[in-house]
Amino acid sequence: MNQTDLERRAEERRVQALVRDVEEDFSRRRAARRELERGWELNMNFFSGNQYCDVAPNGEIAEEDKRFYWQSRRVFNHIAPTVETRCAKLEKNRPSLQVRASSDEDADIKCARLASDILRAAGERIGLDGVISRATLWSEVCGTAFYKIVWDAAAGAPVAEGENGRICEGDVRVTPVSPFEIFPDSLSAERMEDVHSLIHAKAVPVREIFEKFGVRLSGRDISEFSLSPYSVSRHWKTVEGEGARLTEEGYEIVIERYTMPDFEHKNGKLEIVAGGKLLYEGVLPYENGDKGTRKFPFARQVSLPLPGAFFGASVVDRLIPLQRAYNAVRNRKHEFLNRLSMGVVTVEDGSVDTDELSEDGLCPGKILVYRQGSRPPAMFDCGEIPAEFAKEEETIVNEFMLISGTSEITRNSVNPTNVTSATGLQLLLSQEDDRMSVSAESVCRAAEETGRQILKLYKQFATTRRMIAVSGEGKSTEIYYFNASDISSDDVLFDTENVQTPEQRRAAVLELLSLGLLTDEEGKLSGNTKNKVLEALGYGNLSAARDISSLHIAKAERENLQMLAGEEAEAVPYDDHALHYTEHVRFLLSEEFAAKGGTREKACVEAHLMQHKAYLDQEKNRNKE
Repeated sequence: MNQTDLERRAEERRVQALVRDVEEDFSRRRAARRELERGWELNMNFFSGNQYCDVAPNGEIAEEDKRFYWQSRRVFNHIAPTVETRCAKLEKNRPSLQVRASSDEDADIKCARLASDILRAAGERIGLDGVISRATLWSEVCGTAFYKIVWDAAAGAPVAEGENGRICEGDVRVTPVSPFEIFPDSLSAERMEDVHSLIHAKAVPVREIFEKFGVRLSGRDISEFSLSPYSVSRHWKTVEGEGARLTEEGYEIVIERYTMPDFEHKNGKLEIVAGGKLLYEGVLPYENGDKGTRKFPFARQVSLPLPGAFFGASVVDRLIPLQRAYNAVRNRKHEFLNRLSMGVVTVEDGSVDTDELSEDGLCPGKILVYRQGSRPPAMFDCGEIPAEFAKEEETIVNEFMLISGTSEITRNSVNPTNVTSATGLQLLLSQEDDRMSVSAESVCRAAEETGRQILKLYKQFATTRRMIAVSGEGKSTEIYYFNASDISSDDVLFDTENVQTPEQRRAAVLELLSLGLLTDEEGKLSGNTKNKVLEALGYGNLSAARDISSLHIAKAERENLQMLAGEEAEAVPYDDHALHYTEHVRFLLSEEFAAKGGTREKACVEAHLMQHKAYLDQEKNRNKE
């Protein structure tokens, strides 16, 4: 046996040992959090309406049997509308990923504007709003949700044709991930930064595994609810001699183990295993950390954080006991009503045919024959419905609103009887927002981390110039060309603090107008300010039809770039010379011009300023005449 065969066998043994290590590590983590998974499954059952189940002593979800065959077991689901109300509130107060410049210099402002446009265009392209909505539903039902931010080399515009098909420029892809698929090495870690190793396991069709990794697997039926709700996938396949027919395709569990950088592995590790085979082994692929470091491509969102726990709590956990009590009260109440309406018949033993009586009851017009000399059947007095039923039902409904953080206004669209003023109603809505602020802040932080990783992926992989089209000011379409060097995401902040509802923003704008804080020294609104006010009030189309100041500012910025390149720019009579003059002076005083501009560039700007000043002097003289 030569040296090459020895090295090949040693490598095969190393790979087999690595595969066993990943699979055993995955099994240990699954066993450690099995109790949490059963709690999530119970939450999903109660949310969907299957509310007569519980976790059995063997750790599985089991149906609860009736104590008596006649017992009513209807479901009066208050958990689903409560969760839907919370999701609607969080959807309405969703933050926008606007990038804020680190300083007021023109270069930082332009960088922030470009980063905001990239985020907006990427969000529209990948459907980020829908991703956040789906992740929020997971976090509200199960307590935790995750965003996976990756670079998809097969996405984006095609740039060339290769032997295996089209070669695309690549693009970002963000997907919501349920907590069932995430396995940290420590369940007591309170932040993603406290986790050293993370496993993402998911059932994937073997066809997709072959297309992505080039490894053929036989596949199997995945019956574990925590990994896949479906056991097989059906696809149309063309079979030689038979044409197209529907075939069944198996799944395999793809285990991705991410390990953070440490002393031994400076760039971390990523190991992907499926079906007992190693699909990938290498460093963490994305420079998505601070200053070019690498970390997990995930963002975490929790509904209610727990101290000393990686996975958060859900409001459904707290509502399940109330839902059980509410179902019991309503069902016992209905049983009591059935007794009052249908009646309970008392008969003397042997006086009537009880089988016939139990089958037909006391229907109208019925001839009831009883034994001579015996006492005739009679209706048993069941009394009246106790008032405690109504009191207990009302108490439980109030506890639903108290625990869930919602109010009677948003949940039932009913004003409280003791509040009649608009100020009081607004105060109740504000208090409701305060009660949900913990969940809303988690959505903001997850969106902020997602946006930051999106920008850093573009900075890493957008090496060639690419184009984005966004809606600019005045509702016009603006075209940008950028590459990685144009993005400096480490120098910007995400402005996700202003998460007011549209009604709150309109009220704030009207209050600012009434206080006179938006007017100039003469008490007048400038054209640009009017444009912004109309957009804030929801009338952006009107602002687009009447304001051209943004076009003048854009033209002045283009002239600034032209003069910075050493070319002369000419002022024309139809320019807004006051606006142009202000923009050119601001550019002349900026740090960008101080760093890049020289004597020739300064002379170009000063000459251009003199042209605008001449037009302004002419206009002033005409006004005097």
